Amino acid sequence: MKALKRLLFEVHRWLGIVLALFIFFWFVTGLVIMYTTPAAQSRSQRLAHAETLAPEAGWLSLGEAWDRSVGQRKAAKAHGPRAVGNAPAETSADRLTAGEPGIADARLVRSGGEPLWLIEDDHGHYFALSAIDGSLHDISVGQALKIAQNWTGGASDVMHLETVEKTVMIRNQDALSPFHHIAIDNDAGEELYISARTGEVLHASTRVDRAFYWAGNWLHLLKPLDSMGLGHIRHDVQLWLGLSATIATLTGLIIGWLRWRPGFGGKPTYSQGRTQPYREFWFKWHFWSGLIGGAVVLFWAISGFIDTNPGQWFSPANPSREELVRYSGGKVPVAMRDWRPVPIDGGSDIVELGWRSLGDEAVLLSYTRDGQRQPQSATNTAPQFSQASLVAGVQRLAGDTRLERLSILTDYDSYYYPRHHQGLVEKPLPVLLVTLADDAGTRLYLDPRDGRLLAKLDRSRRVFRWLYSGLHHWDFGWLYHRPIWDAWMLTWVAFGSVLGASSLVVGWRRLRQTFRIKRKTGRKVQVASEAAG
Repeated sequence: MKALKRLLFEVHRWLGIVLALFIFFWFVTGLVIMYTTPAAQSRSQRLAHAETLAPEAGWLSLGEAWDRSVGQRKAAKAHGPRAVGNAPAETSADRLTAGEPGIADARLVRSGGEPLWLIEDDHGHYFALSAIDGSLHDISVGQALKIAQNWTGGASDVMHLETVEKTVMIRNQDALSPFHHIAIDNDAGEELYISARTGEVLHASTRVDRAFYWAGNWLHLLKPLDSMGLGHIRHDVQLWLGLSATIATLTGLIIGWLRWRPGFGGKPTYSQGRTQPYREFWFKWHFWSGLIGGAVVLFWAISGFIDTNPGQWFSPANPSREELVRYSGGKVPVAMRDWRPVPIDGGSDIVELGWRSLGDEAVLLSYTRDGQRQPQSATNTAPQFSQASLVAGVQRLAGDTRLERLSILTDYDSYYYPRHHQGLVEKPLPVLLVTLADDAGTRLYLDPRDGRLLAKLDRSRRVFRWLYSGLHHWDFGWLYHRPIWDAWMLTWVAFGSVLGASSLVVGWRRLRQTFRIKRKTGRKVQVASEAAG
């Protein structure tokens, strides 16, 4: 027992010394992240800054634009996003449903003053096709500057800084690269990153936003490793640091409870009635911040470790591309292919028209600048997808697995809910919840309006939701309502910051003491040797 206790102290001491700086800046940067507006542009933000669409007679249908661009799209996929060239177009309408990927999503927008079909195919490739002649557009620097001008309302000058293939400012958007980096000449020092594939503004930040990003996300997620060319090891570093922090916190909690003497039941306390053994300022703060806040710190450490999905314990967060194709049916209905844009009465605030399909059924929706979406009349379309069409899509996805239960959710639940910076545009309601009768108890959340598969969660992903997001973000029940959430988070972040700061001081003193003893011991040996000589 004595040996185990000694091991407990040594493990906590030396892990604490190694991790003290990481733990301190994780809490400080976490606090910054809590109150930083995401620079990645949400769907509602893009709509708010979009250009008025104002469709005109004579614009090409989706099928015509897709058909005319076959050669250019093949060249672009073979040689990269900038290789659009002047490849000859093929005109066989059968190309829409055979011999090449289908259309997963199609939106008609006006970008830089030009009407474009923005299309995502079944393989995850993105294309911007002219609604005038069907040519494949590679968004030029000049067009990007026009898009940036529109974003600002034309009130400020804009300047192109660079075009890059990758940037730490944008995550999980490689399919939309390269990115035009645009500076806006205003007091806020705003900058944009615009996709050269589609012309969409993916990132918008002020000077203050970027300062918070570098002081928050960049450090918290160990992004300096990417800047040093070590991005390939960042996941492993996060995993081992998270595991080590968990062990250090757990051993510290155990030590704290072992050394706490509250004097209950007449049991002895430390000298002068102290309930803890330390007299020195920083040691006392370390003890009490760890004893009081250590459990929540442990939850944060464990959930940070879980976020790395060690050993792939948990299923993927999103449906695979192949699953999405099975769900949609991989078809392009005739109504979707042949519809031609027409002027819309009273459509001055409409900024986008979007097509979605499930099997043989298609829906055309308009989107306004404030995020509202309304069905548009077109031949052989419906205002929204029927339940039969949605169920058929789920059955294609599930294969032979039986559908156990269907229900309509008019409010959020523990697995489908918005973050604090999201709204109905990002997390629409109502949704259709489908539960499969498989061993994993898979749940599917579907949007009846546009047919999107919003979320797919099996049992392991639901466990992940609680072990990571529940313990890291505390995003459940009444606790997630503000200002209750703010008070909760600020309280425990304060304890964690004190624990981290005191760990730095205590650890530094331990290192100085250790190496001072070694130096003194070495000098004594040297003196003794000289005396013997």
